[in-house]
Amino acid sequence: MRRSADEIAKMRRAGRVVAEIHEATRAAIRPGVTTARLNEVAAEVLERRGARSNFLGYHGFPAVICTSPNDMIVHGIPGEYVLVEGDIISVDCGAIVEGYHGDAAYTAGVGEISAAARRLIEVTERSLWAGIEQLRPGNRLHEVGRAVQAVAEAAGYGVVREYVGHAIGTAMHENPQVPNYWPGTPGPTLKSGMVFAIEPMVNIGSYETYVLDDGWSVMTADGSLSAHFEHTVAVTDDGPEVLTVL
Repeated sequence: MRRSADEIAKMRRAGRVVAEIHEATRAAIRPGVTTARLNEVAAEVLERRGARSNFLGYHGFPAVICTSPNDMIVHGIPGEYVLVEGDIISVDCGAIVEGYHGDAAYTAGVGEISAAARRLIEVTERSLWAGIEQLRPGNRLHEVGRAVQAVAEAAGYGVVREYVGHAIGTAMHENPQVPNYWPGTPGPTLKSGMVFAIEPMVNIGSYETYVLDDGWSVMTADGSLSAHFEHTVAVTDDGPEVLTVL
């Protein structure tokens, strides 16, 4: 669906709240901090900005952010897990402002991390920006996945298949979906006003996954580290506009 300038302005405001959550939670990440505390920090930003969480209560999800450490890929539930030196953790969050959604994620290291973890984080973020670059009028949507896959697989990593990006607007997850790999067809033609959440999830090892008994937390099947980055992006005549930044 193509969004009007007014709608995109509302999504931009929601995106800035998400970006502020990122900034606040990044500042809180250190050894000894629980993932529950990161959730509290995010909730404080939402309250201060008068925004609503689009994660809390979504199909019963119990928190305002997802916190996924190490070999957890996505959808981790904040709780008693204590961050330790050398961990990596992805923080995924969203906000609703005037009925419109923003959604973004990042992965950060906890204190000093290994060279392998640093490389994974760098490559995953680079794959995100390669995908975002494809969001131009006249391009085909699945070129996003082709670009993400090219960067990640050139580094020898696996790109998660089961969990993908999506259109976004008055709901957090709208159609069409945005694979982070080339699915074999080019997908819809992009037009100015379309808005998508682009979110590569990249594993050091295999792309295969499984879900914990909590029904949410998605793990790498081989126990390898995983990273996740995401931005909400509008297609414009001047190129992609990232909405989830300050």
